[in-house]
Amino acid sequence: MQSITPDSKLKKLIVVGDRVLVKPVKQSDKTNSGLFLPPGVQEKEKIQSGYIIKVGPGYPLPLPTDEDDAWKGKDEQIKYIPLQAEEGDLAIFLQKGAIEVIYENERYFIVPQSSILMLEREEDF
Repeated sequence: MQSITPDSKLKKLIVVGDRVLVKPVKQSDKTNSGLFLPPGVQEKEKIQSGYIIKVGPGYPLPLPTDEDDAWKGKDEQIKYIPLQAEEGDLAIFLQKGAIEVIYENERYFIVPQSSILMLEREEDF
């Protein structure tokens, strides 16, 4: 029997379409001036940030409808316009467009690319 660790379970997840799976960054429970915030304040924030764990294939392109070419095979694959977001990017996104999910006792967000405001990417030069 194959042993399944939480990391290998994440590898089995498939993100659909133009969505990304984001692991939220732990927000500070204290303001810059040192005041402690009540527990529900950060959940009500309009903007969240987190690291992208998985990325969907992108926006599907419609298949051409060439009915005249009946001699062609039906082995055409669906083609996608890839997303700008990549795994490992830090995403700043709108909370309103995201869906919160709990998977393996961890909190994640499923975010459509249209709700992502900005990405921070570590480039290797």
